[in-house]
Parts: sequence; C-alpha cells; structure tokens
Amino acid sequence: MTKMRTVDAAVAILEKEGATEAFGLPGAAINPFYSAMRAHGGIRHTLARHVEGASHMADGYSRAADGNIGICIGTSGPAGTDMITGLYAAWADSIPMLCITGQAPVAKLHKEDFQAVDIESIAKPVTKMAMTILEPGQVPGAFQKAFQLMRSGRPGPVLLDLPFDVQMAEIEFDIDAYEPIAVEKPKASRKQLEKALDMLTAAERPLIVAGGGIINAGASAQLVELAELLNVPVIPTLMGWGTIPDDHELMAGMVGLQTSHRYGNETMLASDFVIGIGNRWANRHTGGLDTYTAGRKFVHIDIEPTQIGRVFSPDFGIASDAGAALDGLIELARERQAAKSLPDYSAWVAECTARKGSLQRKTHFENVPIKPQRVYEEMNKSFGKDTTYVSTIGLSQIAGAQLLHVFGPRKWINAGQAGPLGWTAPAALGVVRGKPDETVVALSGDYDFQFMIEELAVGAQFNLPYIHVVVNNSYLGLIRQSQRGFNMEQNVSLAFENINSPETKGYGVDHVKVTEGLGCKAIRVENPSDLPAAFDKAKALMDEFKVPVVVEVILEKVTNISMGVEINGVNEFEELAERGEDAPTAIIALLD
Repeated sequence: MTKMRTVDAAVAILEKEGATEAFGLPGAAINPFYSAMRAHGGIRHTLARHVEGASHMADGYSRAADGNIGICIGTSGPAGTDMITGLYAAWADSIPMLCITGQAPVAKLHKEDFQAVDIESIAKPVTKMAMTILEPGQVPGAFQKAFQLMRSGRPGPVLLDLPFDVQMAEIEFDIDAYEPIAVEKPKASRKQLEKALDMLTAAERPLIVAGGGIINAGASAQLVELAELLNVPVIPTLMGWGTIPDDHELMAGMVGLQTSHRYGNETMLASDFVIGIGNRWANRHTGGLDTYTAGRKFVHIDIEPTQIGRVFSPDFGIASDAGAALDGLIELARERQAAKSLPDYSAWVAECTARKGSLQRKTHFENVPIKPQRVYEEMNKSFGKDTTYVSTIGLSQIAGAQLLHVFGPRKWINAGQAGPLGWTAPAALGVVRGKPDETVVALSGDYDFQFMIEELAVGAQFNLPYIHVVVNNSYLGLIRQSQRGFNMEQNVSLAFENINSPETKGYGVDHVKVTEGLGCKAIRVENPSDLPAAFDKAKALMDEFKVPVVVEVILEKVTNISMGVEINGVNEFEELAERGEDAPTAIIALLD
C-alpha cells in the first residue's frame, strides 16, 4: 500500500473511472485538489470566468458523447452555490456530472468560517448524491460511489465537498487495486416485452415516442432498427431529437406546444397506440392530457420505476434501461418477422409521410429587418448533416426546433427541462471539448447570449472554436409573447440608444464589440441575402483563428412563434407554406 494525500487518491480515481476533463476556478479551499491535478498531469482543466459557466461546460461535455462525465471544480462557498444552476440543469435532463468543492476545515464548519456553507444540504435536491466528506478514509469510497450513482439507473449529477484538512490528510491507497462498482440498470423481461409488442401490433396506427433516455443509453441505432423492423413511425421528444435522422422515412416529426412540427402533432392525434421509450411525458410535449391521451393506448418504458405513472397512468409500464428494452424488442420483432406475423403498416407510414410533405411552416421571408424563420432556413443550407447544435431556451430555441434539421444522436444538445438563460455559450465550449474535430453551432437570443457572455474569453484562451448564431430582436421575446394574454409588454425590452455604438440603431448592446473585446470574432447581418456569405465567413474565421465566431442577426423586434396550450390548438401566427419556394429547406419538398 502507498501513503498519499486524499486528493492524490481522488485524482487517480478520476483517471481510472475515465473522467479526465475538468472545468473550474481554483481558490484557497480547493488548492490542494488543484495541486494533486498538477502533480498527476492526466486531468485537463479549462479555466472558466464564472463557476456557473464551469458547471455548464462540464454539463455540455457530458452531453457531447456516450460515456462522458464532465467535472466542475471550485470552492464550496460562492463557487459551490454558483454550481447549483448547473447541477439543476444536469439533474433535470438526467446528465452525469461531478462537482467537487473545497470546504473549510472540519473543525470550523460550525463556526461560520470564511466562505463556509452547507453546500451538501443546498445541493441535495438537485443531485443523486451530495456529501461533505468528514473523514479522510471515506474519500476513495465516496468517489467510487459517486461514479456508480452517476451511471446507474436514471443518470444524474453528484457533488462531493472536501474540507481543507480532509484534502491534506494522508491515507493508505492502492490505485491498482481500485475497481469501479458495477453499474445497476433494470432490464425488461421477455414476457414484459412480448406484452408490449402484442399491444403495439394489435393497433392500426401505432407510434414510437423516442426520449432522451435512448440517447443516454447510446441506443439510437437500435431505435432505428426496431422502427424499420416494425415499419412504425417515430416521434422524437425534444431531448430525443436525433435518435432517428430527420430525413428518415419513419421520422414523423416532433409533438408539443412549442418545439413541434405541424405534421407531428397531426400524426399524434391520428394515432391509436403509443409506446414511449426513455421519455417522461413532459408537459410541453403533451399539453393537456385529456387531448393527448384520448383515443389511444400507451405503453411506457423508462429506466426509473417511479417515472412510470408520474404524469399519467399508462396502460402498461416497464422499468428498463432503454437499450436493454430495445435489444429485447428487436429480438422479438425479428422472430415475428421470420414467422410473417407482423402487421403491414405501409399505409399508415404513407399517411404520415404525406402530412410531413404538406403541413409545413413558411421560412422564406425577404423582410428587413430579418424575420427569424429565414435565419433557420439559411442555417439548414449552410451547415451540414454533421453539425451539432447547442441551445437552451427562448423563441430562438423554439423556432430552431421547429425549423432546423438534426441528423443523429447528440447533434441537438439542449438544456430542455431547466432551460437556464446563459447555458448555451459555456455548454457549447464543453461540447467542443467533447467533440474537438466536429462542427458545433450554438443558437441564442440576445438575452441568453448576454447572460454569460464572458465565457467567450474561455474559447479564445483555450482555442475552442464554434459558431454562435445570435438572433437579436432586443427583446425578451418569449416573455413578451407570453405577456400578450395580460395585454402588456412589461420589462421585456432590451433596446436603448447605445451612445458608443450608434451602428446598433437602437438595439442596445453592441455584441460585435463585446465579442471582439473578449478575443473572439464577430459578424453582424442586417439583410437576409447576406446570411449565406456571413456563415461562410464565420466558418473561415473559425478555421483560421480557432476561436468562437459570433454571427449576430438583427431581427424584426416582434415575431410571434407558433405555440399553444393544446397539441390540437397550436396558434400559427405567421403565413404557412403553400408552395415549395415558401419552405425550400423542408425535409420533404412541398408540392406546388
């Protein structure tokens, strides 16, 4: 056995568990841990400008690829409390992430020591485990348990709080004898899956709802294989977008009140059976449950048993890892295919495809200032199928989800449930760390962009290139739209005359100057015809300088984006597509 500091043992465990990407800010109470990382040399650290930003970077890194676990590091006082929003975003979307905080010495925890706070109690509601480690000998076991919990069942974040004296204490530890604890995941039985498949094949118009649990399980290929074996259309949720490529014949569109397609909602309303896999029936997906559930039966498969029945009671529920369930369903489907006992759903698929080729929203507007729909049309033209989009909330994200195209898992990375403003930029930096050779494009409204704009300097310092499309209407657009029911626009305008930047023409903050001041590149676009050249220039600047490149698009100030309170009552505020030229980047061309 070897005697070493607890922090040296902890860093060795990080490497053995495969978590070697860290984001954070050093401070007095966490300096021993930083000294251990320096001595070890195997953990790459990215210095953030704000600890909340560091937590979103770690979150983005975790979401970027199967098996990733990002690490966020800081002190336990203000740094720990800054991490809470990041922990919440990860917890809400079932993302594994490890936060490590440095705490006051154990003997001073009850004495209101400088920057001492009960971060364990604060973090518990938004983590799978939050623990202040009071005994040095507990450090290896706490880290071992943390990794098992992050990976077991419904994934999620963990916070470990290390008092200064615990970090400095020496323990006997042998990293060669350390072994990760086996991950625990429920697995559907053959009998359960037979019943689910029997219910599906008894239906005339079945659908598969594909949730983010399929992406977490790394099982998107199995989802596509099952859909193809059964010839059953798929409705991805927002968190499951990309499980089946948008241009696949069986991709039937998204359903919901906001981030949905017209054809997706109509297909859901026409169905008579739904099997949900790895989804949680979020309210922005379902809308009113009476409308959503009327006339159809439901099977729900989820890794977390208490998730089944949480929103509404399905006709049959199965607690299972999505990948295990899909593997079992594929085996059964193959057997029935060989026995020629699967129903023929080709007419149903053709009906869904016809809706996809007819119920479309218009994107081709020539207006100046620019209408947002045109921005997403040009993004579809400029960015290829390999693009990974990163976004969080607002009219920009809602319209983007309605009009952009995604062609694979982990190519739409979105803080879906928490939706914290400011998440996009730091999360995109984490995604770039996780996908260093891929095209990453972030999408923000002006307020989301301003929330953590300082993190752009991180991208400049560490050469983390990506393109950030900022659609600027100088409004809190989503809030303004939601205030229409109150007949007001209260405290939602961001516009002012910038005395230092009259070229912003009353749109307030000069995002170009701020971006350039933080070491990045920026382009402002005011005419829709200039968008293709701007995106091309952004790619060239990104390749040349290896820094984030911001493309700011000046929008008309008021645009109401399609949304409603029921999936059969979405309000279409803008013109709809009537001919192919109205929606030239639609997956299926509209027939004139």
